[in-house]
Amino acid sequence: MSSIRPLRVAIVGAGPAGIYAADILSKTDLDVSIDLFERLPAPFGLVRYGVAPDHPRIKQIIVALHKVLSRGDIRLLANVDYGVDLKLDDLRQYYDAVIFSTGSIRDAALPIEGIDLPESYGAADFVSWYDGHPDVPRTWPLEAQQVAVLGAGNVALDVARVLAKHADDLLPTEIPQNVYDTLKASPVTDVHVFARRGPAQAKFSPLELRELGHVPDVDVIVYPEDFEFDEGSMAAISSSNQTKQVVKTLTDWTLKDPSEHTASRRLHLHFLHAPVAILGDGKVEALRTERTQLNGDGTVSGTGEFHEWPVQAVYRAVGYFGSPLPEIPFDELKGVIPNREGRVLDIDGEHLPGVYATGWIKRGPVGLIGHTKSDASETIRHLVEDVTGVGDDVAAADLEAGRVAPLGTPDAVVEFLAERGVDYIEWSGWELLDAYERGLGEPHGRERIKVVPREDMIRVARGESQAG
Repeated sequence: MSSIRPLRVAIVGAGPAGIYAADILSKTDLDVSIDLFERLPAPFGLVRYGVAPDHPRIKQIIVALHKVLSRGDIRLLANVDYGVDLKLDDLRQYYDAVIFSTGSIRDAALPIEGIDLPESYGAADFVSWYDGHPDVPRTWPLEAQQVAVLGAGNVALDVARVLAKHADDLLPTEIPQNVYDTLKASPVTDVHVFARRGPAQAKFSPLELRELGHVPDVDVIVYPEDFEFDEGSMAAISSSNQTKQVVKTLTDWTLKDPSEHTASRRLHLHFLHAPVAILGDGKVEALRTERTQLNGDGTVSGTGEFHEWPVQAVYRAVGYFGSPLPEIPFDELKGVIPNREGRVLDIDGEHLPGVYATGWIKRGPVGLIGHTKSDASETIRHLVEDVTGVGDDVAAADLEAGRVAPLGTPDAVVEFLAERGVDYIEWSGWELLDAYERGLGEPHGRERIKVVPREDMIRVARGESQAG
């Protein structure tokens, strides 16, 4: 029997990126032991806490991720906060390589006047609230009748739809009870979505946009004067079937007779309006936008024509942004860990030995699940090359290469966590929490009702008692 121990790899972040990386690494020819660390008590990252509850089709991604972790060859250590419970120096004691897949969970900045007024929010925080994230407050001040949402992507669409939708239409979903109660009491009548470019530059997915037109008792209103198409727009329409479908759906809505708009709530889509200021005396009272014009290549410039829209709340959905991690280099401009194809780079641009990145913290918050898989494959390919010296041909490699952790045993790290009093949760604990959430949903005909807050999640995962 060989005395060479398995390569030990830690992956920090148990969202899709981290789970895909673990799965791909487990299927190489390396003899490898993988631990997947997660800051929250539950795995699955933005699929659990970043997808609107009324999009169960997208949430089905969890089914595939669940199958990977339920195999038993990848150990989950949830409720372990990197930077607090352990740091890079600690991980390097127990692991030969570390992969960071912590994603991008902050809102990107929007430097306009009044952005910090009360009732001006980041979409990421709102999404975390309505998805029952354990680290956000359980209350949310929904007091506005007119709301502005800034952005032209699917997150803006999700936020606008959840704000406009009647709470009872969300009851079949996994929406937490506190979220339902708050949305039920919302006085909202009008939600305005503002995009600085034209319809052909919108980043909505065709399906999400079409679904918007079927929300009960909510009229979608567009404005014909916002429909301008330059050469860049026509090129985008002709070269992308997705853009063509989005433009067709939007254009069809312009043909609807205004007399048909009889719903109690309205969702307005405005194009060619760039937000320039949020106005108000101590709170949000209006949004000022500048009319823009297309430049012929799909870009826009200001026209000097300004509009003020009476709103009492503003949500910016202009993108996500990564967060720096202790002891790890960070690019403050791009919001990512500096890397070369997944190899983390130090201040001199050299590979930090044994440290890697994958997912949004590697490439920024762009791309779909398919990109996340290929992204993870690239990172794992380089990790294998580094520890074997010969790429994927492990059989021809020096099999002892890369075994650099002085405490390379599976039990060592859990003993370390236990000594620090870290209440870590393994896969069996998640299964208890999963079953409990499903049980909460069953009497109501729902797949699950999420448990919050964090303390209740941990209690259930420990099998100590019911939540609450």
